[in-house]
This record gives sequence, structure tokens and C-alpha cells, in this order.
Amino acid sequence: MERRIPEDYLPDVHARLILYKRIASATDEDGLKELQVEMIDRFGLLPEPTKHLMRLTMLKLQAEKLGITKVDAGPQGGRIEFAAETCVDPLTLIKLIQAQPKRYKFEGATVFKIQVPMERAEERFNTLEALFERLAPTT
Repeated sequence: MERRIPEDYLPDVHARLILYKRIASATDEDGLKELQVEMIDRFGLLPEPTKHLMRLTMLKLQAEKLGITKVDAGPQGGRIEFAAETCVDPLTLIKLIQAQPKRYKFEGATVFKIQVPMERAEERFNTLEALFERLAPTT
């Protein structure tokens, strides 16, 4: 899965580098969405590799907000590693495991394992986005 701004979308190398830096520097989801809208306004609809870059960056921002330090996802499943200080309620994780023991399990004290095939990038994105939404504390 490519995660980049293609040359045929934005030929100017300097402008691409600036956008990469702005994407990487986004501090919240709203800022990233605003940048995405700006890119569409200036250069047209985002190509698939750039959409992947944006979704990945959005997942990173959501993970940081939840106190997740590492996310690995591949064709056979994934792992989420939590920081010592996380806002995710452990009871939420336990309920997920109890409801779907073949899909989720703990691996040690800070690692939550996802045991579901996710062959395509789209499946990985959708699975992680849905999981992060469930883990987000309700206000």
C-alpha cells in the first residue's frame, strides 16, 4: 500500500515536501481535515496513495489521543500497544475479549491482539478505525 503524494498529482518537489511536513506536523484531526480540504481545493481530488497517507496519519493522531504507543496491522491481524497512561477503560477491552474471544486477546499487560484476517489495506483501515472508535472514552 502506497502512502505518498504522487508526482503526477503535485509535480513541484518543494511543494510536496512542504505538504509532507504539514501532514506530519498535524496535531489534531480537525487540522488534518482542513489540510485535506486545502489540498483538494488547490490540486484536485486526492489520489489513492494520498488518501492512504491521510488515513494513516488520522489513525496515528487517534492512537496518540487514546494513549496507544504502537500499532501493527497486517494480513493476518494486528497488535496495539498501550502506554502506561492510557484513557482507554480496561473494562472496554475485557468486554471486547469476552464478546469475541477468537478475535481479540491480551498479550501481556500492555498489548491487545487482533486476530482477524485483514488482507487488503482497506480492511486494516476499517478494522482499526472501528476499534479506535469503540475504545474512545465516552464523555
